Formats: sequence, C-alpha cells, structure tokens
Amino acid sequence: MSDSQTAATAEPAAADAFAAAAAAVLGAAAMALECRPGEIAFEVPADGLLGAARALRDHPALRVEMCMDVCGVDFLHYGQAEWKTNAATASGFSRGVARGGASEPDAPAAGRRFAVVYNLLSVVHNRRLRLRVYCADDAQPMVDSVTGIWASANWFEREAFDLYGIMFRGHPDLRRILTDYGFIGHPFRKDFPLSGNVEVRYDPEKGRIVYEPVSIEPRTLVPKVIRHDNRYDPQLTNAKTNG
Repeated sequence: MSDSQTAATAEPAAADAFAAAAAAVLGAAAMALECRPGEIAFEVPADGLLGAARALRDHPALRVEMCMDVCGVDFLHYGQAEWKTNAATASGFSRGVARGGASEPDAPAAGRRFAVVYNLLSVVHNRRLRLRVYCADDAQPMVDSVTGIWASANWFEREAFDLYGIMFRGHPDLRRILTDYGFIGHPFRKDFPLSGNVEVRYDPEKGRIVYEPVSIEPRTLVPKVIRHDNRYDPQLTNAKTNG
C-alpha cells in the first residue's frame, strides 16, 4: 500500500477518533449533530457553554485553541421560503412555494428561535469542530461570552449582537460594529424588513444628512402568472433529428 493510500485510510479513522473524544469530553448533555461527511458538530445547552468551551480548549486529545468565527442564526422562518432554491430550475416557472398549506412548517418552539454557532479549530490535531447553542429567551436572546476562553471571539460576538440582537453576557465591550450610529433594529433577523425602516439622503436646504421613513414598498418577486412555455414542450425537447 502506498503512502497516499495509507494516509487516505487513516484520515477517516483519525476524524472519528477526534469526534469520539469530543463527545466523551462534552458529556451526555451534548448532542451530536448530523453533518456532511468529515464535519464534526455538537449542540450544548446554554448553561453549559463555558464549561464545554474550556473542556474543548484544554483537553489534550482535542486542544481546540482557536475560535475562527461566531455566527448568529434566526430560525423564525426555517423551512419556509418563497423559492425552492435547492431544486433545479428545469421545472420552469413552477418554483414558487405554496403558502398557507397544511404542510407549511410551524414557528420554532420557545427557546429555539435564536442560536449561536461557534466554528472552532484545533491546530495541533488539524481538526475543525462546530458548536451550537440556543438562546433560552426569544424576546431577549442571550448566552455567555467566550471571549475569556478565545479572545478572537470579541468582534465576532459584537457582529452577532449587531445583526441579530443576541447579547453576550460578560462581553468586555458589547456594542454595534457594522451598522450606523443610532441604527434601530437588527437587520439579519427574519422579521426585519428587507428595505429597512429608514432611508438616508442629503438635504440641500438643511445642509446635512437626514433620516426619513423608508419610501420603498416591500414586495416579493414571485411570478404571479404561470403559463405554458413551448420551449419546454416534450415534443420539441425529445424530437429526433432526421439526417
């Protein structure tokens, strides 16, 4: 067996061993998540986040020393979409999703709307691991800050606070980082209007920038007319050429 074949065989075994070690360290409170092959992810309760983070960082079999990213997630309309984006466009104009049907997903359960996802890296073991935690309170989503464990999470947590309104208990400087001064709302929340709440323009009479209620009327770009298109007629697409 060549060196490349040996390495290819050992890679899945090493990944499985790392995942098993992570599951053992995180304990019964953690739940392994279904992911693509080669990806490792766990969900932990909010009150166990800091303990799980320290264990991942300090255990010699894991050594997860780096927090590469912190992402906020809003599951308000999870499973609902105006378009079936995962399907191919071969179906023509029939991609619009029917609304109000019996199969339409319900709103997320209490305490399952907002989540924080931590993308972590072990440089020593060359492994990546994803950690997910849900905010217990939907009205005031909050989790503990991991900046005391991974300093790189500082600006990432500020970004999640700015865009999703998720607060991080114990953060040293939790303030907006991307939106403008005085911005109202959190633009990545699913119930935030796509056109925003205010618009900005320069007023030559006042000689300054002014903020006004947005004048754009929100609309959903879903075709309202579905008609036959002869380009997709089976008699044309399956016709045999004579020659």
